[in-house]
Amino acid sequence: MQTPSRTLKAGLLLAVFVVLAVLVATFGRTPDLSHVKVAVLSGSKDGNYHAIVTRVGAAAQRQRGRIDNLPSAGSVENIERLAAAKGSCDIQFALVQDGLPWPESHPFQLIGRLPISETFVVLGRDADRLHSVTDLRGMRVGIGPVGSGTEQVARQVMAQLAELDIKVSTQPLGEQLAMLERGDLDLGAMVIAPEARLMLQAVRDRKLQILDIPAADAIARRLPSARGGSIKAGYYDPVRQLPPIDKRVIEIDTLVIGNGCARESVTQGVITAFQRVFPNFVTVNRERPNLTGLDYASAARSYLDNQGPDAVGEYVPWFIDIMPTARWVQLFFAFSLLFAGQAVWHRFRLWRLDAGRVRIEGDVSRLFAPGTTVPEMAAALPEPAQRTPEVRAKVDAAVKQLDALAQRCRRQSISMLVPMGQEMNYRYQEQLIAELLHALRQFRARLDR
Repeated sequence: MQTPSRTLKAGLLLAVFVVLAVLVATFGRTPDLSHVKVAVLSGSKDGNYHAIVTRVGAAAQRQRGRIDNLPSAGSVENIERLAAAKGSCDIQFALVQDGLPWPESHPFQLIGRLPISETFVVLGRDADRLHSVTDLRGMRVGIGPVGSGTEQVARQVMAQLAELDIKVSTQPLGEQLAMLERGDLDLGAMVIAPEARLMLQAVRDRKLQILDIPAADAIARRLPSARGGSIKAGYYDPVRQLPPIDKRVIEIDTLVIGNGCARESVTQGVITAFQRVFPNFVTVNRERPNLTGLDYASAARSYLDNQGPDAVGEYVPWFIDIMPTARWVQLFFAFSLLFAGQAVWHRFRLWRLDAGRVRIEGDVSRLFAPGTTVPEMAAALPEPAQRTPEVRAKVDAAVKQLDALAQRCRRQSISMLVPMGQEMNYRYQEQLIAELLHALRQFRARLDR
């Protein structure tokens, strides 16, 4: 019957072979994103966020992944919905503007920032005629839909211009552009990518002009994670020179955040899809400091550190879902140290067993003539000088010590600390002990005759 330790060793060995077989079989396939099935909150259907997630979803689909594009009113709503989805985990990621306040006890993790910045831009029918901040006094300004990042940034900007008595209102972007065309609004603000189709239509088709913000740098310094930028002259129409001059604007980064619902491999798969659309995604996130107030998700941190997806997770996604590859390496290293220590301890115990047997053998050999072997001890006839109480006591003590040593040797031979295949070293010691023990018992029996 097998001992429990041998059964456990055999089970561990079998498990190792099974894992190796699965890894070999899995690494033979082409990696894809079939394990990625997530939902991402974007923005309005005619906005840039929605267009970005659509492109990223198409990139994932080409590799058998699925990224559902969920429209919303904008960044503020995305933050609320992503936090609320932590319980059900039916939504895992969202695009949001950098610099927005995070709610207390939020579950958010940073996945990365997009390499392209969005622009806080203000449009109007006669925006080219406005040359200073004071020209905005008393104007009617639309600040986008309620719950959008545009509204959030616009209110932060308007707070710096409170003494100008600007009248703000909220409406969807499409309606806001129509109101600007009709003259129902003097100006309309939006946070949008400069190359967005909506922006191109506003300038070229609707004939709206871009407001030059003279204090763009000064205003941006008072906004979290914003900076001054510009839209070059002729950017939208080099023939008609639209805009006619460089327009100073405020640039704001876009973040990809998660609520911790996605597994490690899924998060890395989503980053891979973004990397397909934005080839410098990793470079930008490695070079720019993280000042968002969020910690990077562990999968994102690993992706950026390795400058690409986890090699194991790319082929065996479930493997890093159990534990990140770095932890597997640490665990493997720990087991290597454990097995090395096990081998050292095994050799130490064998040395102590052998030293104990040799010591007893040396004590016993002094009772016989020099050069007497163990088989000769078993067949030796006691001499008159050996038939003394002292000799009998020494032989009895040696037998007792050898008995205890034999039991210790047997106990250690079936221990989990014995490396596989090293049990025979203990069997050899047991044989030597048993032979000496047999010889002494035979000789001791003759001493009493």
